[in-house]
Amino acid sequence: MTIAVTAATGQLGRLAIAALKARGASPIALARSPEKAADLGVETRAFDYTIADPAALQGVTTLVLISSNDFNDRAGQHRRAIQAAKEAGVSRILYTSILKGDASPLILAQDHIATEAALREAGIPATILRNGWYTENYTGALGAALAHGAMIGAAGEGQVASAARKDFAEAIAVTALDASHAGKTYELAGDTAHTGADFAAAVAKAAGKPVAYVSMPQADYAAALVGFGLPEGFAQILADSDARAGEGALNDTSHTLSRLIGGPTTPIAETIAAAL
Repeated sequence: MTIAVTAATGQLGRLAIAALKARGASPIALARSPEKAADLGVETRAFDYTIADPAALQGVTTLVLISSNDFNDRAGQHRRAIQAAKEAGVSRILYTSILKGDASPLILAQDHIATEAALREAGIPATILRNGWYTENYTGALGAALAHGAMIGAAGEGQVASAARKDFAEAIAVTALDASHAGKTYELAGDTAHTGADFAAAVAKAAGKPVAYVSMPQADYAAALVGFGLPEGFAQILADSDARAGEGALNDTSHTLSRLIGGPTTPIAETIAAAL
C-alpha cells in the first residue's frame, strides 16, 4: 500500500504525515511547494490542486485528499484532484469533509457536499471523514482575547464538539492504513461539547486572567471580523459558521472519533494550554 497525503505542508497535513509515520508507514508528501516538505522526512512530490497532474500520483494506491483552503474554487480544485487520481489508477481516496455533510446548514459545507458528489461520480472507493470543528480554530484568537478580556462570536449558548487537529490526523492514519474503511462515512467530533462561555472560562483558568464570552448578532460578528482585517467573504463564512453552531450544527454525540483513534479526544484545556 502506497499512501500519499495532499496539502502535506499544512497544519493537518503535517500531523497526518506524522501519525502515519508513527504507525510504521512511509507516506508520500504532496505539496504545491515540495521544498517546504523537506523536513517531513518522507518522499515529496509536487502537486498543485489547480493543475492536479496525474503523474504525481503514479504508484499511489490510497490518496488522502485534505480539503483545499482556497475558498474561491475549492470544489473545482477537488474535482481536478479526484480526476487526476482516477487517471493515475488510485484505488481509494480519503477525503476530509465537514461534520454532517449534506445535512449541514453551513455555507462552508457547500464545497464539501459538491466534493462528496464528485467522489461518488468518479466511482473510486472513498472514505469520507466528516471533520468537526478544530479546537485550534478558537485558540488562534487567544492573543486578542487576553488583551481585551473577551472572546467574541455569534454562537450564543450553542454546543460545539471540537477536537484537536492531532485527533483528526490520527483518524486519517487509522483509516488510510486499513482498506476495510473503504466506502465508509464517519462523523467526527470531540467527546465533550462546549459553549463559547465554557471555552472562555477554560482560557481564563489557564491564563489566570478574566476572559468573558460575548455573543453578538451574526452581522455584527462578521463586521467585527472585517474590522480585524479578514476579507469580507471569509468573514461572512466564519460568522455564518458560528451562528449555525449556535443552532447545533457543530455538535455531535456519537463519539465516533474517539472510537476510531482508540482513545479519548484531546480536552480543550490541553489545546488551550499548548497554545498559550
